[in-house]
Amino acid sequence: MPETPENAATTGARIHLENLTKLYPGNPVPAVDNVDMEIKAGEIVILVGPSGCGKSTTLKMINRLIEPTSGRIRIGDEDVTDMDPVKLRRTIGYAIQASGLFPHMTVAQNIALVPKMIGWSKSKIKNRVEEMLDLVGLDPGEFHGRYPRQLSGGQQQRVGVARALAADPPVLLMDEPFGAVDPITRDHLQDELIRLQHELHKTICFVTHDFDEAIKLGDRIAVLRERSHIAQFDTPEAILTNPADDFVSGFVGAGAALKRLNLTRVRDVGVVDFPTARIDDPLESIFELMRSGSHNELLLLDRNGRPYKWLRRGDLSRAKGSLARAGAPVQHSVSRDATLRDALEAVLTDSAGRVAVTGRRGEYIGVVDMETLMNNVQELLEADHLEAVEHQHQLQEQRARQTHLAQEGVDGADGGQGVKA
Repeated sequence: MPETPENAATTGARIHLENLTKLYPGNPVPAVDNVDMEIKAGEIVILVGPSGCGKSTTLKMINRLIEPTSGRIRIGDEDVTDMDPVKLRRTIGYAIQASGLFPHMTVAQNIALVPKMIGWSKSKIKNRVEEMLDLVGLDPGEFHGRYPRQLSGGQQQRVGVARALAADPPVLLMDEPFGAVDPITRDHLQDELIRLQHELHKTICFVTHDFDEAIKLGDRIAVLRERSHIAQFDTPEAILTNPADDFVSGFVGAGAALKRLNLTRVRDVGVVDFPTARIDDPLESIFELMRSGSHNELLLLDRNGRPYKWLRRGDLSRAKGSLARAGAPVQHSVSRDATLRDALEAVLTDSAGRVAVTGRRGEYIGVVDMETLMNNVQELLEADHLEAVEHQHQLQEQRARQTHLAQEGVDGADGGQGVKA
């Protein structure tokens, strides 16, 4: 996750679960057993574990959709265990798989739901709806009056996140929110959540069964066994490089070095400039730019400054007064918050070995190429190798100390005379 800027205010609240337990009637074994966990204000914590381990139950006990059998829940300085659950839920954002939007309500009505319940004025609600749509990258004028059935799956999830954030809650709970969309949309939604968190600094507890998603999104990851027993609760880097046991190693799986590509953002590597022109520029100026530049290619931007086409010199000779049929459409782009893994996948599908990098509104920022990405991959592999060597040295030193102590114990028991073979 991107680091919080020093001057940015954290608007999230600390969550502390104390001995949280859920025992269903008629079942002798708890679904969640005695969970202790502290989530810091302003961080994203991911709960990941096998199906049926109790991660969603744990999440739903935080906003009391499921009532705990025992234990305490503290949000900030307040014990909310005995608070009116309806009142509590109005102070906590909640986003689920398949968005959970009400089909008979428009986008605006869905987003306005909680602000309306807690008594905001009509003008404040109207402004907040527009602000939220803008925040999640949807044009208020275009989407305000639409119904959920008129949206794509990705758009529905964006509205679901906007609704969860509408009343400006300090805590956002997310239960596999991107699990029902296709992989490409899922990547975009993950990037969007990273960008939003970089701006808002909420406290987010996020459930997933996908360890790659956990690595990409989490400041810390809680790997859960059955009954939500915590196998390891640490940063993605620590879990990838030093899994606590074989159970955690099973979640990490093969290719830990490549999984670390999900820990580095495009914003952290060398994004370079590239010759660009706009689609409404005169053809003569585009010709001149191509002739005078060192590149035999340029990136054509649309009227909103977004990547549109890659143009080569040969394309211009065939333009015949129009760029309509010239060049190759831009198939892939990545945001500044995309991971190196996302960028590498995009670059590998491009014959020229580069991908355009875009900002929040899809506007062109620069280009990242194969050479830059491979240099970063090499650095990660070298760092992994050095860490593995250091870990091996530490194990050897530990064994040597244990052998020495054992030998001292034998010598002491023998009255200092040693043991003869």
